[in-house]
Amino acid sequence: MVTRWRRQLRSKRILSGNSNPALMRRYATHLLCTAALLLTPLAARAQDVPNRESALEMRTRFVADLDTLYARFVSLAEAFPADKYAWRPGEGVRSVGEAFMHVASEFYVYTPMSYGAPASPVVGREREALRKFEAMSTKPDVLKHLKEGFEYTKQQLAGRDATALTGKQKLFGQDITIMETSLIMSGDLHEHLGQLIAYARMNGIKPPWSK
Repeated sequence: MVTRWRRQLRSKRILSGNSNPALMRRYATHLLCTAALLLTPLAARAQDVPNRESALEMRTRFVADLDTLYARFVSLAEAFPADKYAWRPGEGVRSVGEAFMHVASEFYVYTPMSYGAPASPVVGREREALRKFEAMSTKPDVLKHLKEGFEYTKQQLAGRDATALTGKQKLFGQDITIMETSLIMSGDLHEHLGQLIAYARMNGIKPPWSK
């Protein structure tokens, strides 16, 4: 069940054979491990289905991880010069700006949906609508939609009643728990952060939080 949903997420990712895969895998693997360390112990303790207490604790940890991710996405977006937003590592691969806008679309759509909340109407669900959204990829566009998309996600997650978080829920057409969807979404966003770190390093840009 989770595997099928992971395939759906992978179908929209931006890694390709033209985009220095070894470098991107290195950053993505590191960040996915970080996400797993943050969230897996709680999911394991909750066993198969979360009760009210464990579901609320998972949401708290998931939101804390999202806060860290958002801060790093914005920090990195600000570090890229405006004239680098059109750069892409190869033909057919998303540019810097498009990759950031893809992250913004996840804040508007998939992150709230992972908790059973509605997607924002800002981004259409159809492939062409998503493509048009990502094409608005200037630096001002990115900073605006990262902020507004993240605010939408935080609002929707906070507004979910505890009863909607317990047990198994019908999410993405499947019977699944928020323990699973939290791990999947966290891993997906960490992978995108790893990819954008690789984009930055390939352009001689040091992530601001890196020592």
